[in-house]
Amino acid sequence: MVGRPVMPAMSGGDAPGGARWEGVRVQSSEPRDASRNGSDVVPLRDATRAWFLVSLQTFGGPAGQIAVMQRMLVEERRWIGQQRFLFALSFCTLLPGPEAQQLATYVGWLLNGIRGALIAGVLFVLPGMVALLALSAIYVGYGDTSAVEAVFLGLGPAVIAIVVQALVRVGRRALSQAWMVVVAVCSLLALAFFAVPFPAVIAGAALVGWLVGRRSTGSSQSRPKVESTSSPEPLISDAALHHERPSRRHTLLILAVGLPLWFTPVLAAAALFGSGSVFVEQGKFFSGAAVVTFGGAYAVLAYVAQQAVNNYHWLTGSEMVHGLALAETTPGPLIMVVQFVAFLGAYNDPGSLNPWVAAVLASLLTTWVTFVPSILFVVLGAPYLERLRANRSLSAALSGITAAVVGVIANLALYFALHTLFSETEQHTWGPIKTGLPVPGTVVWSAVVITALGFLMIFRLRWSVLRTLGVCALAGVAWQIGATFT
Repeated sequence: MVGRPVMPAMSGGDAPGGARWEGVRVQSSEPRDASRNGSDVVPLRDATRAWFLVSLQTFGGPAGQIAVMQRMLVEERRWIGQQRFLFALSFCTLLPGPEAQQLATYVGWLLNGIRGALIAGVLFVLPGMVALLALSAIYVGYGDTSAVEAVFLGLGPAVIAIVVQALVRVGRRALSQAWMVVVAVCSLLALAFFAVPFPAVIAGAALVGWLVGRRSTGSSQSRPKVESTSSPEPLISDAALHHERPSRRHTLLILAVGLPLWFTPVLAAAALFGSGSVFVEQGKFFSGAAVVTFGGAYAVLAYVAQQAVNNYHWLTGSEMVHGLALAETTPGPLIMVVQFVAFLGAYNDPGSLNPWVAAVLASLLTTWVTFVPSILFVVLGAPYLERLRANRSLSAALSGITAAVVGVIANLALYFALHTLFSETEQHTWGPIKTGLPVPGTVVWSAVVITALGFLMIFRLRWSVLRTLGVCALAGVAWQIGATFT
């Protein structure tokens, strides 16, 4: 049965507002703004402000980024239900590209349709793009980014505490049954200690979920779970369906608009600078890389580094390492490091352009062809997934993937902590076990101290994430200044 949205009363008479959702109660803090567009669950202005705040806190890779959205969208604002959030995350995990940006795009689509998807997807990467563009220019112009790195010295350790907090919260809500806990632990062990490919882990978890769903006599595995009544009802509940139905017309329209948007800048570069220019080379290469980035940035960065350094000679191996270090300290997806690669590649081979102009153009072009397809994949697939949520087999398989995602977040947190708290790591192999371990004597004491400070503020003092990040950043600057006088 299809329910009609219930809107809050307005002084001076009621007006239509909120969203066309099936079986969901929609409320808005500003119904007059929401009434301007029938597809908005929350006013677009409020959503844009929220996505901008999210974008400023997207440190720490996908684990930290998912943690920020979990806290802001699920727990604080109650815009989306917990199981709905995890369902969307499971879907985005299957797509090529940065899953955290795609999760933001999906939730943006649920809240405000196509406009919301575009705003969420673009804002998610915008601060990181601007920050890394500035750092790239500083690196090329001065060869030293120590002043900027001092600011970010405290952010990495702080993110460890934030990610652990998210891992605990997501784990409590997602791992509702014993078999899910087993899948999460096995996923962590497979990724961290046995070097099992990410797609194989996700496929195995989906298979386990499907098998458990088939054997289950009840329907709790296949039906979306309802939020506990102890918390305010989310605007998008776990059982609600988005109004937009999948259709061939919708698919063809998205492709007709999205594909030209994706490739037109590359074609324009070919027309203006020639098909053999560095802009076209980078446009084609990073367009291809965008569709094979399964398993997160780390899974594809080795390939990107090999091709950029050894084949195209856009930069040296040491410069690639420096670029990765800079990308680690900026907000947004780690795959943004491709912007640094493009910047140096075009600066070193500008053609007829000024090197600085060529570098900026190449950075913008590479960012475009890397992240536009990520948004396109979500907008294409979201309407179909909404209707498939009622499919018991798919829902059961995605339950397995949701459990595996908890293990994936734990693995990313472990990786991030290992490379933050120690300056050097090395790979060890014992039979089937392959894992990275810290090199003895390479403890980064500044990171250890600031990490402890972050845990104190997050878990003991219960400070906000922004406040914690700010204090830890200042602590990093103070540590760096103190180190220069000792």
